[in-house]
Amino acid sequence: MPHRITEECLSCGVCADECPQGAISEGEDTYVIDPELCTDCGTCREACPNEAIVEE
Repeated sequence: MPHRITEECLSCGVCADECPQGAISEGEDTYVIDPELCTDCGTCREACPNEAIVEE
């Protein structure tokens, strides 16, 4: 998977709202990216107000 959500995630949900593939969902502590659905478009990384999404 080319992107991952780090511990910096504040669980605001902006990334999930912006993901065109619906690949991001709320996990136990932070949001998580489903590698089966992620197309590496980078929309989530650009939308994250806390810069908590990084490229692998």
